[in-house]
This record gives sequence, structure tokens and C-alpha cells, in this order.
Amino acid sequence: MSVRQPRSTRKHTALPKAQILVEALPWLTRHHGRTVVIKFGGNAMVDEELKAAFAQDVVFLRHAGLRPVVVHGGGPQISKQLDRLGLESEFRAGLRVTTPETMDVVRMVLAGQVQRELVNLLNQHGPLAVGMTGEDAHIMAATKHLAEVDGEAVDLGRVGRISSVETGAIEALLDDGRIPVISSIARSADAADGAGGVYNVNADTAAAALAASLGAETLMVLTDVEGLYADWPNSDDVISELSAAELEKLLPELASGMVPKMEGCLHAVRNGVHTARVLDGRVPHSILLEIFTDEGIGTMVVPDAVPEPRDAPRNTPRDAGEHTPRKPEGPA
Repeated sequence: MSVRQPRSTRKHTALPKAQILVEALPWLTRHHGRTVVIKFGGNAMVDEELKAAFAQDVVFLRHAGLRPVVVHGGGPQISKQLDRLGLESEFRAGLRVTTPETMDVVRMVLAGQVQRELVNLLNQHGPLAVGMTGEDAHIMAATKHLAEVDGEAVDLGRVGRISSVETGAIEALLDDGRIPVISSIARSADAADGAGGVYNVNADTAAAALAASLGAETLMVLTDVEGLYADWPNSDDVISELSAAELEKLLPELASGMVPKMEGCLHAVRNGVHTARVLDGRVPHSILLEIFTDEGIGTMVVPDAVPEPRDAPRNTPRDAGEHTPRKPEGPA
């Protein structure tokens, strides 16, 4: 008759997995029930492995008790389709010049291709994702946006600026345990445009507006860089964290492609969102690394500090909505 060894003497090969889960517990507790708006873009949209990892991350958030909302653009796919049709891709001030013909392509690619692919990836893990555009249920309305180029206002065609957001349909889906996936197209609110007019809205701008209107815990913007560089191109050091005021000072010096992203982050944290983060979408599972680790992997924008009252109690626990300063990031 063999004698069974005590459990303490056996080798538990799965123990590291349990330790990882336990380390995530404070973050799971802090973010439970909170809304997270994620702007899906950059290389993560065209690389098959990164797309699959992104879908896994979003579904993980949902099962961990968070309320994720995905907002997507589709720049690479739109440019590819325009080339196929012999239409020119032109950008001014970091935004796509959108003629009526281009708008038709934008609408088709975003709602008919990119959104459907993303919804299908998410729904491989269960009946969770529901695709919508900003036109649906009047989620987003926009007016014509004139870009500033060299101090002059430039007409970009069917490019809009968000004028209002209706969150009822999104909140109903979230309450039902679904994951809304929203294409960055908005109905026109311009009186001269008539019924049925639509605008192409920058996805970073749309995500920021939705995050603010939903009272989100955080806005996450996936892109193709590590974060906001401190002194690009002289250095590749990434700014780990900065305040809204610090970001506002940097905006005039940023490359045109980063301007909508950082303006979106600034808008979000100045309109009730607790943190806004720019992440490197080329890193698999970047969302989980950012939310469930102390170091983070990108740049986090936080609201400007509010001075405490002189008689405020010291050493009181932070509210779940407040941020904890992160460890410095970047090359040593």
C-alpha cells in the first residue's frame, strides 16, 4: 500500500499563475464596475496576432467586472480601399480630407469591414459584442470641422467635430453585459446639411467625447508608438505620467499625428475621466499590462491636482477613482 505524500511536499507547477492572479486583485477591486473606453487603432488593427490579443484583452476586462466600450477608426483600411478605387488620400493637420466620394468609402469600410471583423473576433468568446456607428440611436452628432493650418482655417470636407453625445443606447448595452463597438461616424447637426448627412470623425476625438459623456474611469488610446516622448527625435524616453496642464503646454510642439490623440486625452481628463492613457498597440496584451500593473507601459494623463483643504485628514485611503503615481518608465 503506497503512502500519499503531504501536499506541502508536492511540486505545484501552477503556483506562479495563482501568484499572478493574486497580484492583480487590487486592480480588479479598484476597477470593478467601472467603464473603460478603448480607442482601437494603429498596427493592432492590421496584425492578425495583435487583433486576436486585443479581443482577448477586452473580453477579459468584461469578465473581470469592467465595462469596456470600443471605439475604432480604420485609417489603413480606408487608405487601401481608396487606392483600390483610384481616389487620393490627403491629410491636413493630422486629419483625413474627406470628399463626398471619400465619405462613402469611409462609411463602407468602418461599418461594413472593420467593425464587423472586430465584433466577430470578440464574439468568438461568447455573444458579447454589438456593433454600432455614431449615427445609431443618435449616439454622436457633429458639425463641420475647420482645421487650422499655418494660422488659417481649412475646409476638410465631410470631417466633423462632435457637438453632442447620447449615451442611452451604450449604457443599455453595458447594463446588459454587452461590449459596444462603435465606428467613428456621426450624424450631421448642421442645419444646412439636411436629414441623413454624416461626418467622418477622428476616432481619437470620438473616443474622448464618449469617455467624458459616459463618466468613464479611463480612456485608453492604442497607437503605434510607445507613448508621448519627452524630447523626440533627440531622445526616445517616454513620459510615464503628466498632468493636463503639462500636456497643454506640450501640444503646440507635437507631431500632427499625435495632436488628435493628446487633445482627446486632454479633453477627457478635463471633463470627468479619471485618467487617459496612450499605449503602444504593437505590444501584445498592452491593455492588461496597463490596467493591471503598477508600472504601466505607456503615457498616462491625469487631471490637474486640486489642493487639499488645510484641515484635510492625512493618510486617508485614496478613493477608487483617484490615480496612484506610477514608477518612472523608459530607458535607464
